Amino acid sequence: MKKAFMAEMTAKNIKQYLYNFTRRPHLAGTPENLRLAKQIQAQWKEFGLDSVQLAPYDVLLSYPNETNPNYISIVDDQGHQIFNTSLSEPPPVGYEHIKDVVPPFSAFSAQGIPEGDLVYVNYGSIEDFHRLERELRINCSGKIVIARYGKIFRGNKVKNAELAGAKGVILYSDPADSCAPGVDPYPEGWNLPGDGTQRGNVLILDGAGDPLTPGYPAKEYAYRYDEAQATAHLKIPVHPIGYRDAERLLREMGGPPPPDDSWKGNLSVPYKIGPGFIGSSSKRKVKMHIHSIKKVTRIYNVIGTIRGATEPDRYVILGGHRDSWVFGGIDPQSGAAVVHEIVRSFGKLKQQGWRPRRTVIFASWDAEEFGLIGSTEWAEENVKILQERGVAYINADSSIEGNYTLRVDCTPLMYSLVYNLTKEIPSPDEGFEGRSLYESWYEKNPSAEHKGVPRINKLGSGNDFEVFFQRLGIASGRARYTKNWKVDKYSSYPLYHSVYETYEIVERFYDPTFKNHLVVARVRGGMVFELADAVILPFDCQDYAKALISYANVIYNMTLKHQAALMTYNVSLHSLLDAVKTFSEAASDFHKRLQLLDTNNPVAVRSWNDQLMFLERAFIDPLGLPGRPFYRHILFAPNRHNKYAGVSFPGVYDALFDIASAADQQKAWEEVKRQISIAAFTVTAAAGTLEETL
Repeated sequence: MKKAFMAEMTAKNIKQYLYNFTRRPHLAGTPENLRLAKQIQAQWKEFGLDSVQLAPYDVLLSYPNETNPNYISIVDDQGHQIFNTSLSEPPPVGYEHIKDVVPPFSAFSAQGIPEGDLVYVNYGSIEDFHRLERELRINCSGKIVIARYGKIFRGNKVKNAELAGAKGVILYSDPADSCAPGVDPYPEGWNLPGDGTQRGNVLILDGAGDPLTPGYPAKEYAYRYDEAQATAHLKIPVHPIGYRDAERLLREMGGPPPPDDSWKGNLSVPYKIGPGFIGSSSKRKVKMHIHSIKKVTRIYNVIGTIRGATEPDRYVILGGHRDSWVFGGIDPQSGAAVVHEIVRSFGKLKQQGWRPRRTVIFASWDAEEFGLIGSTEWAEENVKILQERGVAYINADSSIEGNYTLRVDCTPLMYSLVYNLTKEIPSPDEGFEGRSLYESWYEKNPSAEHKGVPRINKLGSGNDFEVFFQRLGIASGRARYTKNWKVDKYSSYPLYHSVYETYEIVERFYDPTFKNHLVVARVRGGMVFELADAVILPFDCQDYAKALISYANVIYNMTLKHQAALMTYNVSLHSLLDAVKTFSEAASDFHKRLQLLDTNNPVAVRSWNDQLMFLERAFIDPLGLPGRPFYRHILFAPNRHNKYAGVSFPGVYDALFDIASAADQQKAWEEVKRQISIAAFTVTAAAGTLEETL
């Protein structure tokens, strides 16, 4: 049946779905996005799902003010505006008639009209601000800062600027980070043109979902915080611009040169730091005009179900978002089209009389772009059921971000599942005809941590798996086709979140035959199929044990430069290393006993599967990480200084990361000791869940 499922999916269908999904913008909270939700609901019913429902929530969203646009200007000493940035991007070829394109903006930015000297802060990382203060003696307090996109999540840039005392943030896409060498800008190529601008939200709510109802679903009965309280951490205006406008702002900057070449992009400017301008322009200031509004808006998830035949109370979830900043040719509709084809293929099998062993839930999430809101609200509403019944969550955002090789991020529980599945799928890559996806993936991106296998990344954040994995401890994974990260140093893909991210870009440049989309559909769909239909869940706790050893080594290496302090403050990693050893022994013993299981005994099968299913839950700490109560996974969390990146043993990692700058070293090392203790306990307790008896 799995072969029939895989064979049913076609590149032609995915191509057609992508075309249909990208005709108009689908911004969360708009009539167009509701229309698309109803269209998907109707088609999933036609595909044969048992039920398809809309799940509405009333959440806080952010939009530009239609009558008072956002922009940035240069003003002289008389307050006259001598330069204004663009209010919008020129429309893509063939889309000139579309009227409801949202102009570039930073969602959830504070309103304001700050005026001041401009300071260039490179990527706006915490390290960049430290260098400004310590090496160049430049104080950003009361200044407006300009940062280029890249390296870290945009919200972290804003948070760092706020902590440095800035009163406004300008974000721009430098060609060094947003353009591939030797590629023409849109429309001749797939590089970002000078007017292209990256939209995005700047929230850092650490997994809270709707800002007004953190921890609880945004339903009619919900208690809501007031808006000022909910977004109190966003105090300053933020606005994105294209690099053509950024070049105008940066060209006349005064002040010292950048600390080194890593602060220089590819614009024809000296990249001086500021503050302010030079020469006759020195009296000029930068002024921001930000009038965006926030309002409670109804959003809609689409939830479809195929009921399981044997274990209907065990759920495997495939979810991806539907809302897009504009047309969403890559993000998210290349993923939504793949989900649609997977749903159709599952429905085809069901119509022929087949049912999976476990229940499969399909989700089209809303308001992901505003901070993973739709998926988080649904998980919060169904939290008690999901904690008891959730087997796995497979995420399905963009199917492509390049055309070089496969990229997988997942829990170590799924390593073997992914490796075995990709050995069954033919590679779409040139030069690998007749060979497996596993082979091309391994040759192009081998693991640096584990010999003889392809690289699999840790789950960070910035996508809808967050609430399932980081908060609830449901085993999660995702897969897509990516670029060659060793060579292609530009961030993400050049047209990310711009108006130029259209269907035509995908068809002309990224995947003309849609063969990579089809492979991603087979990987995502194959993972769901195996998880839903295998008698014994395809989770391998031995892979988790190997991963724990490598994660503990990372923490050990972080402590090497602190040997004297470890002695002074009596800090030791022995308890954590012993816990990892205990887990490894328990995993090995569990695996041996599993080989003797009588798979014809339904009670025994259920018991073993429950141990496997709840293993991920065993790494959840109900108290959460310090200051981040909704990030509760002791082994994985987004980097506190970069939401996009995942770190292992985050409590210990964060405590060690901040140790050098801590004012009270005794207190800081006590926190390291506390986090080591929590990690050691959790790993030991998780090992206990694999034991035969207490």
